[in-house]
Amino acid sequence: MSKLDQILVLDPPSDLRFKGPFTDVVTTNLKLKNPSDRRVCFKVKTTAPRRYCVRPNSGVIEAGAAVNISVMLQPFDYDPNEKSKHKFMVQTIFASGNVSDMDSLWKDAKPDDLMDSKLRCVFELPSENDKVNDVDATKAAPLVNSVKADPSAASAPAAALDDTETKKVMEKCKRLQSEINKLTEENRQLKVKEEEGVRMRKMPRSDHPTSNSTGLVARETSSASLPSLLVVIAAIFIGFFLGKFIL
Repeated sequence: MSKLDQILVLDPPSDLRFKGPFTDVVTTNLKLKNPSDRRVCFKVKTTAPRRYCVRPNSGVIEAGAAVNISVMLQPFDYDPNEKSKHKFMVQTIFASGNVSDMDSLWKDAKPDDLMDSKLRCVFELPSENDKVNDVDATKAAPLVNSVKADPSAASAPAAALDDTETKKVMEKCKRLQSEINKLTEENRQLKVKEEEGVRMRKMPRSDHPTSNSTGLVARETSSASLPSLLVVIAAIFIGFFLGKFIL
C-alpha cells in the first residue's frame, strides 16, 4: 500500500524563511489548512530542536479549519558562507473517534496512515532598502508615541476658540488698551501741572501785584491786625481797673 499524500495545505509550502539580523529571536509563521471533511491531527518536528521554538507544535485541526504556527529561531552568530541544513517536517494523521490521548494515537499509528511534508529553512540578511525602511520606522516610532503620550496635542483643535469668542477677546483687548492710553494721558497732564506749579513757586514776586493778590493781602492784614486790636483794648481795660484799685 502506497503512502498517503499530505491532506493539509501548507503556507508556505516548502521553505521557512527567516530574515536577519539574527542577534535576536526571529519569528516566521506557518499556516496549516484542513480542506477535508475529517479531523486531522498534526505535529511539527525539526532537525535542530535546540535552535527553534514552535507554538503550537501539535494539535487537532477540525474539518475545514486552519491553524497558524509560530516558528521562532533563537539568536546565533550567522555565517553567510554556511548553508543552512535545518529542516522541518509536518506529520499528520486522520483523527479517530477519541483523540484525548495524543501520545497513544501517534504511538499506535501505522506507517501507512501517516502523512508528512518537509520544509527547509532559509536564512536571509536584510537588503539595503529594508535597512533604510527600518531606520525610518525607528525614527517615526518616537514621534507616534509622543503624540499618543501627549493628550494636550491631540485635544488642541478642540480647545481652539471660535470666531465669536475671538471677537470678544479682541474687543476686550481694545478696551483695555484705550483705558491704558487714557490713564497715560492723565498722568502726563498731572506731571505738566506739577511742573508749572514748581516754576510758579520759583519765580520772583512782582512789584505790582494784581488786584486779586492785593485783596488777598489786605484780607490777611486785617485778619492779622484784629487780634492785636483786641489785645490793646484788653490792656487798656486792665490798666484802668488796676489804676482804680491802686488809687
